[in-house]
Amino acid sequence: MKLYQLGHITDKKAALKALKVESGGVSIMAKKMELLYFFIQDLKTPAANILKQDALSIGADLAVPGGVILCEKPTYDCILIGTRKHIEILSKKELAQPFGLKTVAAELKKFLSVKTYPTQIMGVINANDDSFFAGSRFQAEDAINQIHTMIDDGASIIDIGAVSSRPGADAVSAEEELVRIKPICDIIKSEKLYEKAIFSVDSYTPDVIEYALNSGFSLINDITGASNEDIIRLAVKYESKLCIMHMQGAPKTMQKDPNYDDVMVEVSDFFEERIRQCEALGLSRENIILDVGLGFGKTLEHNITLIKNMTHFKVFGCEVLVGASRKSMIDKIIATTTEERLPGTLAIHLKAVENGASIVRCHDVAEHRQALAVLKAIL
Repeated sequence: MKLYQLGHITDKKAALKALKVESGGVSIMAKKMELLYFFIQDLKTPAANILKQDALSIGADLAVPGGVILCEKPTYDCILIGTRKHIEILSKKELAQPFGLKTVAAELKKFLSVKTYPTQIMGVINANDDSFFAGSRFQAEDAINQIHTMIDDGASIIDIGAVSSRPGADAVSAEEELVRIKPICDIIKSEKLYEKAIFSVDSYTPDVIEYALNSGFSLINDITGASNEDIIRLAVKYESKLCIMHMQGAPKTMQKDPNYDDVMVEVSDFFEERIRQCEALGLSRENIILDVGLGFGKTLEHNITLIKNMTHFKVFGCEVLVGASRKSMIDKIIATTTEERLPGTLAIHLKAVENGASIVRCHDVAEHRQALAVLKAIL
């Protein structure tokens, strides 16, 4: 007899089927193989004590601070620990409990039915001369050549923008933005390149967005997070997808002193509000993509927290995009120039995909295609 410890098993049902487990037991045991953790902020003390006992009664647990049993404070932060099966039981059991536990039950239930999307690579084309990475800057014919290369290298989405959103970037007029991107849009339309890939316009200027949508683009990448209702209406009118990014502040000043009480709570609340706004204007959840905005009004600690907990954002039922390509957060971990940050980029993006991201926005398409293929084989 030999014994060894197994690493993380992504496809639990496949592993059980390979073991020839009886078909009826596969689903039951798969739920027991997935350990989940939930942070609960400001849970009422009576609720914490009830949830602790209910969790223990089924083999799960609730990590609580000292003093909860004595009700020293009105609320506490807690971490709920349990298998998927435990969470299923608790999401039903707590519906009968007071002190806000019905809300906890309803929230837990949402996490049990999240969608899984196929991983896609989004290549980046910048039609300007001041984006932070010089290797992403292209104009007209050169941009078209790069688009063909990216498609051949494995990009299913091409994101084109004419205004830099790097920290400290100056604003650009709508007229100048259109002058920069128009030649690329015209060639995409005339050559029907939209039949070979999805084209995304990286803009928050309605006139520029509409010109791109009329040129065959079908995705709007809005770093202002759908703050302008006209952009939502354009997405509805053209049956386009809309990527909503979270940003604290504006590019010119966003990195001066980013501050959050809890970055996960604030970004999540932001998405919830913006999704509600989009749906009210007729944009379905299936056409919404979420981007936590790494580096957009966030410290290194904020960025890492969002990457580690990216699986949370799947709860909204939308695709989740990650974009850390060659960003300065890598330099804050290990001193590197922009040109030297591909290894750090791959590390971040692979972890983000493992944690639930399905769209990877990057400058280096071929390298990401290879890395993602290897990750998929391992998982």
